[in-house]
Amino acid sequence: MKNYRFQPICIFIALFLILGVVDVGAQPYPNKSVKIVVGFSPGGGPDISARVIGQKWTEKWGQSVVVENRPGAGSNIATQVVASSKPDGYTLLSVSNAFAIAPAIYSKLPFDTLKDLEGVTLTATGSALVLVSPNLKVNTMAEFIALAKKDPGKYTFSSAGVGSGSHFAAEILQAKTGVEFLHVPTKGIPEGITEVLSGRVDFFISPYASAINMVRDGRAKAIAITSLQRGKEFPNLPTVAETVPGYQWEFWYGLIAPMGTPKDILVQISQEVKRINQLPDVKDRYASLGLEPTSNTPDDFDKMIKIQVNEFIRIAKAAKITAE
Repeated sequence: MKNYRFQPICIFIALFLILGVVDVGAQPYPNKSVKIVVGFSPGGGPDISARVIGQKWTEKWGQSVVVENRPGAGSNIATQVVASSKPDGYTLLSVSNAFAIAPAIYSKLPFDTLKDLEGVTLTATGSALVLVSPNLKVNTMAEFIALAKKDPGKYTFSSAGVGSGSHFAAEILQAKTGVEFLHVPTKGIPEGITEVLSGRVDFFISPYASAINMVRDGRAKAIAITSLQRGKEFPNLPTVAETVPGYQWEFWYGLIAPMGTPKDILVQISQEVKRINQLPDVKDRYASLGLEPTSNTPDDFDKMIKIQVNEFIRIAKAAKITAE
C-alpha cells in the first residue's frame, strides 16, 4: 500500500516554489540592468542623450544602465540588434533622424522599421549650423546661394554618410533653392566637419551640438542656423529661412524598443524621460550643446516616425538618393 504521509508537505513545497517564481517575475520594472544601444560613435546626439538618461535612471532606480555603441551601416547594425532583442524593456535603441531615413534609401533592411520596432519617446531636439569652408569669401547665406547659382554643380557639401541627416538637410536646401551641389559623403559627423575646416569641401550642415564649440572659439565659420527662429547662443546669426523661405531642419533624438514591449513599460520609460528632462542640470547640459530636452508619449512618437518615414521616402525618390 502506498504511503501518502508526506503528500501535504510536497504540495506545500511545490506551491512555495511556484509562488516564489511568480513573485520574482512580478517585480516592478526595472529589476536588472538596462542596455541602451547607440548606432553611432560616442559624442553625437544619440550617444549624449542616452548617457544623460542612463545616469539619471541609475540614480533613481538603483539599476545600472549600459550604453553600448554599435556604429556602422547608417546605424542599421544597432537597429537590427535591438529589433531582434526580447521585448521586455531591457534593451532599447537611441536613435536620430537616420532611423526614419533608413527605409527611404535601403531597398532591403534586416528589419521592418514600422513593424519590428516601436517608439518610446523623444529625448532631445536640436537645430543645425551651416558651416562653410574658410576658402569661401562669403559671410551670409544669401551671398553663398548667389555664388552657387553662378556655377551649378561646382560647390560641394560633406555629410555624415549617404542617407544621414546632414545629407538630407542639404538635399532639402538644394530642392528649395534650385541650386545643384556635389555630395561628398564621409564616415561621420566629425569627418564631415573636418572636410569643411580643411577646405576640401565647401559646406556642411552640422548638428548644432557637434559644431557649437568650434564656432564659439572661431575654428569654424557658421553663416546660418536651420531653425525657424534665431538661436540664443548666436542671436546675430540669421536663419536659413531668412534667405530661403520655408527651409527648416531639425535633428531629433529618441528611444526605440522592440515591437511587443509591454505598454506599461513604454509609458513608464516615457514618463521617466519627461521627469529627467525637467531637471535643471539636464536642461543646462543640453543647453550648452544647443539641444532642447524634449519628450512625448509612445503613441505620439510612433505617429511622428511614420510621418517622417513617408516624407523621407518622398525626398529620396525626388533626389534619387540610395545607399546601394
